[in-house]
Amino acid sequence: MIKAELHCHIEGATPPALAARLAAKYGIDLSRYLADGRYLWHDFSSFIACYAAIANVFRSEEDFAALAEAYLIELAAENTIYAELFVSPEQGLAAGLSKDGYMRAITAGIEAARDKTGIEARMVMIGERHMGPEQVEGAARYAVSCDFPLLTGFNMAGDERMGRVDDFGRAFDIARDGGLGITIHAGEVCGAFSVRDALDRVRPDRIGHGVRAVEEPDLVRRLADEGVVLEVCPGSNIALSVYPDFAAHPLRRLFDAGVKVTLNSDDPPFFHTSLAREYEAARDEMGFSTDEIDMMTRTAIEAAFVDEPTRERLLSRFAG
Repeated sequence: MIKAELHCHIEGATPPALAARLAAKYGIDLSRYLADGRYLWHDFSSFIACYAAIANVFRSEEDFAALAEAYLIELAAENTIYAELFVSPEQGLAAGLSKDGYMRAITAGIEAARDKTGIEARMVMIGERHMGPEQVEGAARYAVSCDFPLLTGFNMAGDERMGRVDDFGRAFDIARDGGLGITIHAGEVCGAFSVRDALDRVRPDRIGHGVRAVEEPDLVRRLADEGVVLEVCPGSNIALSVYPDFAAHPLRRLFDAGVKVTLNSDDPPFFHTSLAREYEAARDEMGFSTDEIDMMTRTAIEAAFVDEPTRERLLSRFAG
């Protein structure tokens, strides 16, 4: 089954083996956060602490390049032909790199994986909502001014409960005017109003998660009518207790209502999942047929932040 992914935070995709290797290289103690090849956390706060500790093992451009390459090669082995990586130069600054150095490293990893496997990938710049409008606007300005052709989209992640969507509207206007595709995290921790606010103010091409829209039938109809694509991450939603299990997850209801949905892994090893497992769960635990899952994959390619020749090439590989 061919796969595509639109929603994955690159540091959140760190293979545990790579984290362990870099921790040993730099003398970092990860015993509180990593054991037996698994990341250790038990609630949202401890997840954030674990994520931060793992992100801290990256100290050089070579480290970040190795991360992007390793994750994309892993995806390619699962028959994935396209992926978008959420990137935040704030992580590079924390490691002592420049923003350009961080972006150069992720680009190198993407190109290395493409050369080895043929997988196509792009980057989506993240603004951090909990760091305030100034940081998010700064991320947007950097995104439209830097010279990295594989950077094709803009997003806002972070604590969904912080501030109003309207507080960040200027950042998205800057990104859109600069030619970037627009997506935004909404409707995960917060309810349907978060999705509605994103639609009204940001006018996104896609929404990260968005599943809480199911709480308002009129909003579900609006998503279907406007054709906004949801980057759905079922395993993440269950791991973070947004829903108790796959049976309770609203992916099926959204799909049946005509909403355009895709399958994604978010921060896969932290949630003990992978893109392949998300596809398997959709089939085995959520009752989707192969044709329906293929439709989600095609939706992802059609919604990808790529130029049209690349999209047509990806679609032809899917058709083949």
